[in-house]
Amino acid sequence: MNERDILLNELAQGFRPMSEGIEWFDGLGQDEQSGVLLFLRHHCVQARAATEDAQEAIRRAGLRLTHTPAVLISRGRIDDQLGKIAGLAPLDERRKAFSLLIGVLAIADARRRERFCSDGCSHWWHKLADA
Repeated sequence: MNERDILLNELAQGFRPMSEGIEWFDGLGQDEQSGVLLFLRHHCVQARAATEDAQEAIRRAGLRLTHTPAVLISRGRIDDQLGKIAGLAPLDERRKAFSLLIGVLAIADARRRERFCSDGCSHWWHKLADA
């Protein structure tokens, strides 16, 4: 577990404000931002993000339905769409993608914790919520 992983999970679990996450994300170089988006995409898929998570994630991210990441997540298989979102290149789109992927992770991981970890588990990021 590294500092980045802890920060991202704290954002997804609501322990840090998204404004802090955006400021951190903006301070990264383009390659680092791309790596973060791919990391988030991977964890959204592992948390079993579902198509029905899209609208709530858009709302949590504060995006308009016409923003590119919001349009993408609303169309097609969510696993494929998350990859497209993580691959967005313009800075303003990457920032929106970051917020949206944090929202998706928050929703999917909360559902996973409720369904599969309610009797205890060894996921280190869930221990953040219990601390």
